[in-house]
Amino acid sequence: MTRDLLKLSLILFLFIHTTFAQNTVGLLSYDPDKAFDGYNLMFPHNQPNVYLLDNCGEIVHVWEDSADFRPGNLAYLLEDGRLLKGKRPSSVVNDPIWAGGGGATVEIRDWDNNLEWSYTINDSLERLHHDFATLPDGNILMIVWELKTEQESIQAGRDITSMAQDELWPDKIIEVDPTNSEIVWEWHVWDHLIQNYDSTKNNYGVIADHPELINLNWVTNNGHPDWMHTNSIDYNEALDQVLISVPTFSEVWVIDHSTTTKQAASHSGGLSNRGGDLMYRWGNPVAYDLGTIDDQTLFFAHDIHWVDDYLVSTHPYYGKMAAFNNRVAEDFSSVNVFTPPWDMYKWGYAFGPIFWGPEEFDLTITHPIPSELHSTGLSSVQILPNDNVLICSGRWGYTFEITPDNEIVWEYKTPLRAGFPVSQGDTLMINENLTFRFKRIPTDYPAFDGRDLTPQGWIELNPDSTFCNLILAVDEDETVTDLVPKQFKLFQNHPNPFNPSTSITYSLPTEGYVNLVVYDVLGNTITTLVNEQKSAGSYKINFDASDLPSGIYFYTLTSGNYVNTKKMMLIK
Repeated sequence: MTRDLLKLSLILFLFIHTTFAQNTVGLLSYDPDKAFDGYNLMFPHNQPNVYLLDNCGEIVHVWEDSADFRPGNLAYLLEDGRLLKGKRPSSVVNDPIWAGGGGATVEIRDWDNNLEWSYTINDSLERLHHDFATLPDGNILMIVWELKTEQESIQAGRDITSMAQDELWPDKIIEVDPTNSEIVWEWHVWDHLIQNYDSTKNNYGVIADHPELINLNWVTNNGHPDWMHTNSIDYNEALDQVLISVPTFSEVWVIDHSTTTKQAASHSGGLSNRGGDLMYRWGNPVAYDLGTIDDQTLFFAHDIHWVDDYLVSTHPYYGKMAAFNNRVAEDFSSVNVFTPPWDMYKWGYAFGPIFWGPEEFDLTITHPIPSELHSTGLSSVQILPNDNVLICSGRWGYTFEITPDNEIVWEYKTPLRAGFPVSQGDTLMINENLTFRFKRIPTDYPAFDGRDLTPQGWIELNPDSTFCNLILAVDEDETVTDLVPKQFKLFQNHPNPFNPSTSITYSLPTEGYVNLVVYDVLGNTITTLVNEQKSAGSYKINFDASDLPSGIYFYTLTSGNYVNTKKMMLIK
């Protein structure tokens, strides 16, 4: 590319992109050529509405609710267009059972938000919480805290010196038929305990000899009654199994759903002939007195599920398990995919010489700048049909789509502070826009057939209404695309906006001479960050703007005949 052509391409890029300011909420970035086309289902905390957004961040449908309610905690769009939703009262001051993730009601609403069915558990003995899952016959699996008194805990073998209060809330799972609101199946962790604390009480035994049972004295959550804090549940139709994420144990558990309720309370029966004992557990073998802390792989994980949503069975990750691994380190989280050691001929999960496998993950994803992905709670992961991965960092309300080449091609920040819309340009801090999960649904999903999905505007105030249109216009303009090809990877800088420094990441497929230059909005050169021969690989360069005024800047990477330019914003 000649210098004149390079200058022309930069001028065109600047002309197109300086017509709008850098977004701080809502849609932050979008590459339509590489992002998966779909609609985004979002049920943010601290407010009552469920939103369906297009990839430009505009509302295309909303299910509104009274201001007296809050998420409890999820919503799912069924194939027929009905919404399955969990909610709770906004005030929990007088609730006898309450902890983070608490729910109360599961309901079904039609596309037009008419209530079709409602089911509530929230009293002094039990409470719905976190998640639920639908079965092929329409029944619904729900997670429930159930109260156990101090005396019941002592009799079961609990060391009450580790109880901060005089009760425990172990979990149970119930299956409810929405046609008559009857419980048709249930499983209780209380039926599958072991303890080595008191030989005169129930459940006494050698914990390491029984990994299929749960150690009642595995002390979690600082002794709070919310002992397990089960935060996700999923169902595998082909195996007739239930999967739950138990973050305070840092484990995933699998339960045999082919049992009757009676068998589920025992240690035999069902296709596995294990009854309700754990078929599989993984993530932290120390929780059942095997292995060491070096063997731990999950750390207070969220959204553990079988990878199957909207995917064909030939997808390379189909049938594996995925998790948002929240507390991998003090300053970053990761997304992981792993293969449980399922043996269909023995109808069970192979137990190795020490504990269940696998020994390592199939896939580990972090943000290109790892510290940019860190959430100690909430959060979600979705493997998309185009092999991209959609990741929600829940405590920051920040969701991004990343390619297998580690390129971010779509970003969105939930534009709410404590449930109230903020203005475009506002800066949000941790926990201000909590978002439990974020889901991308394909445009050809049956629920959308015949529906009006006309954009209705934005959640945020003072929205940047031209932002996405300009992105789409650039994508459709062949002249500009020809002038600015994308044969190598120039990642969006992070943080962005920034003050006073930011990191620019790029990768080269082959060895070549690299020129990385920063410009102002008039095309004047601010600084040259790189101007030398580089081998193939990925690089991260720090740009310090301590001496520059606030404003929009651009950085252009040139290597051989290839050039790419991106925008960043300095706010002081």
